[in-house]
Amino acid sequence: MMRFGIDTLIHTDFAALSGQRVGLFTNLCAVDRRLMTTYDIFRTSDAVNLAAIFSPEHGLAGMVADGVKVDSGVDPLTGLPLYSLYGETYRPTADMLAEIDVMVCDIQDIGVRYYTFLWTITHIIEACGEHGVPVIVLDRPNPLGGDIVRGGGLDASLASLVGRYDIPIQHGLTMGEAVTLINALYNPNPAEITVIRCDGWQRAQDWTQIGRPFVPPSPAMPHISTARHYPGSCLIEGTTLSEGRGTSLPFEVVGAPNVDSTATADALNALNLAGVRFRPYRFQPTASKHAGAACGGVQVHITDAAQFDALGAWLAVLAVLRPHYDWKEAHFDRLIGDTETRAMIDAGEPVQAITGRWENFLDDFAHKRRDYLLY
Repeated sequence: MMRFGIDTLIHTDFAALSGQRVGLFTNLCAVDRRLMTTYDIFRTSDAVNLAAIFSPEHGLAGMVADGVKVDSGVDPLTGLPLYSLYGETYRPTADMLAEIDVMVCDIQDIGVRYYTFLWTITHIIEACGEHGVPVIVLDRPNPLGGDIVRGGGLDASLASLVGRYDIPIQHGLTMGEAVTLINALYNPNPAEITVIRCDGWQRAQDWTQIGRPFVPPSPAMPHISTARHYPGSCLIEGTTLSEGRGTSLPFEVVGAPNVDSTATADALNALNLAGVRFRPYRFQPTASKHAGAACGGVQVHITDAAQFDALGAWLAVLAVLRPHYDWKEAHFDRLIGDTETRAMIDAGEPVQAITGRWENFLDDFAHKRRDYLLY
């Protein structure tokens, strides 16, 4: 039976937390094999002295929309401080850390550089390293698997909460592996980190092979299919096209009011990209870009997950739809990690020319990450 980090911690009767005041960074989407939240496990266990709670983007409940700042306050069920690390600060302050002896991080990542949860933990380990607070990461599988690594690196001048350090877009690491790598290579005050590993997960396994329900970790990540598209479809955020927010298919559809659905689907299907088909699709978002407007576009269908390249497919979407959108230049560059990709799309360069620039970086990263692989 596969165990995640939280399952192993329970199995050991919380031995790693004995006698310590515990800070917990999590949201209510982090669950054990019974689908009980780590938050509920910690607050109801006599073996855990929970002292403070820390939450990421979308808040503790995981329900706040993307980009909306969340205030700190008091957790109503426990009466404990509930510190938002997506509000006034991304980094725990000395006063927040003074209340705890150990910080436990348990949250489900997606395995894509744009997703903010990893970067919030990097702020945590930097603060904990500075103030001498050890960190325990309760590990979870990478939903996209651990073998496939795709995408370019990140120019340091473009660092933000959608990418702070130079790792690929689809990095193939678990949270425990990524945090350990970043702590060693980038943290100016490395923290003492313990990873409570998954038991039974193999690198080649994606979420469909894990045998557990997929619990949405954020409002616009409802399905494992969403996560599969996300390494490419999140780039649509950096344009005036709708990425499907405000519909039942966020990050799986794309369009705008001026787009011809049939012509777009025909042009994309003519590329004969492996593992994917494009279907004409019309939709009316209820929120976010083009809210209330009828949009033309496509739904992107994965026909063979083993062959599907999300970055290649969605860069092709951007190339075909280029006459129909404006750039959100700063945001797109932060996502893709450079300023050249946007210029190459504008110049009509083939997608292969864009992705081909990443080969040396990916080879270097494959060697770099070997020392930090736990599975």
